[in-house]
Amino acid sequence: MSALARAIRERARREGFDAMRITRPEADAVTAERLGQFLAEGRHGGMAWMVETGERRQSPLAMWPAAKSAIMLAQNYAQDLEPLERLKDRESGVISVYALNRDYHDVVKGKLKRIAQWLAHETGAEVKVFGDTAPLMEKPLAQKAGLGWQGRHTNLVSRELGSWFFIGSILTTAELDPDAPEQDHCGSCRACLDICPTDAFPAPYQLDARRCISYLTIEHEGHIAPEFRAAMGNRIYGCDDCLAVCPWNKFAATAHEAKLMARKDLVAPRLADLLDLDDAGFRALFRGSPVKRTGRDRFIRNVLIAAGNSGDAALAPKAEALLADHSALVRAMAVWALSRLLPDEGFRQLRQHHLNGETDADVRHEWETA
Repeated sequence: MSALARAIRERARREGFDAMRITRPEADAVTAERLGQFLAEGRHGGMAWMVETGERRQSPLAMWPAAKSAIMLAQNYAQDLEPLERLKDRESGVISVYALNRDYHDVVKGKLKRIAQWLAHETGAEVKVFGDTAPLMEKPLAQKAGLGWQGRHTNLVSRELGSWFFIGSILTTAELDPDAPEQDHCGSCRACLDICPTDAFPAPYQLDARRCISYLTIEHEGHIAPEFRAAMGNRIYGCDDCLAVCPWNKFAATAHEAKLMARKDLVAPRLADLLDLDDAGFRALFRGSPVKRTGRDRFIRNVLIAAGNSGDAALAPKAEALLADHSALVRAMAVWALSRLLPDEGFRQLRQHHLNGETDADVRHEWETA
């Protein structure tokens, strides 16, 4: 390793990153082919921006032809909790581990910018920073750099950090010696594939976002199809199952970055409290959190599905109050939740009272088919 690479690694360590590797940002025909297949089969769901930027995603050099090196960094976010245990408490909602405090985009990108500014000052090289907000295929680059490997669940896995880490990238015109790529260490393990509640993996190393609870609860803007609702359980933002079950997590240590440590009020928030959130309350609770990006209406949609799965009839009055919500998305899921929380006769009476007065076709459909 060159003196400059050692200096970058030390700078990364001082910023709180847990690993740093270097690679060349060259075109990768295999990655481009897999991306093309993913998009052609519509597995990106409603994420139209993936198609719009598809050409640029095919090669890091499409982002910046002058780049000579890619510095790949890992930020651990593992928490001192058992992600799968939280699924047992059906009266509370489960928020993905990565979203239990500050938005990682802000935390990681700030560190990347400081390293990049230092590198530019020290070497005169040009730099560009990426942190999951640009059409750069960071996971294949990270594997090529030796940061980890893309496991069967398509996420990056590290022998040192398990599955719980964010990736950040710095492209630079500085020519740095590349590290060796990481090999696949999944072996014959199928734990991540077998645990998926919605069968979102058509085959190992392939993901259909349209069936993924993380996509459905975060990215999907419309109504969630009935076939996925029961499987969602009490997951109200994201899903960690395929990450949490990975055997390599036995090597993961708890994160040390204070801004990523889980907030106590978000580890097991009560569904009854969340159902009371109006827009102002939602923004106040999730200020600075990645959860805020879904908006209040989509979030309450998710909470109502969790309420319907809870079996807690005490939540029925709160769901019923949401039948008058301004959002058709919320009203529709309130109908579904009530169909599972109320006795049959009570729900029939409620349907008769509300059905004729409902103007939205999707909400009327929920009443008619519930």
